[in-house]
Amino acid sequence: MKFDQNGLIPAIVQDAATRKVLMMAYMNEESLKLTRETGKATFFSRSRNEIWVKGETSGNYQYVEDILVDCDEDCLLITVKPAGPACHTNHTSCFYRAMEGDALVDAPDRADSNILNDVFAIICDRRDNPKEGSYTNYLFDKGIDKILKKVGEECAETIIASKNNVKDEIALEASDLIYHLMVMLCDRGLTPQDLFDELKKRENKDKQK
Repeated sequence: MKFDQNGLIPAIVQDAATRKVLMMAYMNEESLKLTRETGKATFFSRSRNEIWVKGETSGNYQYVEDILVDCDEDCLLITVKPAGPACHTNHTSCFYRAMEGDALVDAPDRADSNILNDVFAIICDRRDNPKEGSYTNYLFDKGIDKILKKVGEECAETIIASKNNVKDEIALEASDLIYHLMVMLCDRGLTPQDLFDELKKRENKDKQK
């Protein structure tokens, strides 16, 4: 690693599941060593001039999945499983504001592909911790035949919406289909990551052609 003149290297912290950037801090050789040994993201505070473990006070530890190094070896990307919000303001990420002219405003809460993992996590939580009145629990209680029937119905409704060529209707029905597919994946012991891995394999094959 290429540490700077103060013996520090910047470390960007990213949620391993959602790929959302959570925070940026600095590490020195000792904090990097401790991070690797303990599995908890550990940094060096420039203001306090000391080692600190993320979550040591709040309980919002960050459990390390991978430590990636950039091409110049002077910056780290730490992927973690967060036990709570990264920001001391209780926001999920420290990057929760956007520049608007000369002012800072709350960044719009736009959904992206990470929503698949978020929804899937809720689906699996319903399976593991049933909630009265939950439609997801109703599907799990009825079993795989009911789940597959709904997948088929939503597939047909997506086809009809596409034939009608009404964008809002297509988005609605396709979202219903994806939701029921994720219920099926959870029931069968798969995750969206299994699909991502399969798609990545196909992408790599296409690149080789």
